[in-house]
Amino acid sequence: MPLKTDSIEEPGINLTPMIDIVFLLLIFFMVGTRFTEMEREFKIQLPSVSEAQPLTSLPDEITINVSSDGELQVDGVEMTLQELENRLQTAKKIIRINQSLYVVMPTELIKM
Repeated sequence: MPLKTDSIEEPGINLTPMIDIVFLLLIFFMVGTRFTEMEREFKIQLPSVSEAQPLTSLPDEITINVSSDGELQVDGVEMTLQELENRLQTAKKIIRINQSLYVVMPTELIKM
């Protein structure tokens, strides 16, 4: 019974798909470069702004801080709960008049 004496074929990497992708990328960037050169040929005068101002004025802001021990601060001034309620009632009236007020309540992480 004869034994097979064929040589064992070494595994190899097929480079054909990689070469195809490299050529496609090369063509893509060559064409893209041509388009950017053509776009630079157009002379466009863009408008410039000398004095930019916002379209509307910024709303008034009320910052309310509540500490972990229950102290209230409104815009950096300590207040009681009744004073805070009066201040918010006043703010409610301002909102009805010109609708340009917002309330910010920053939060803190409390360790338990």
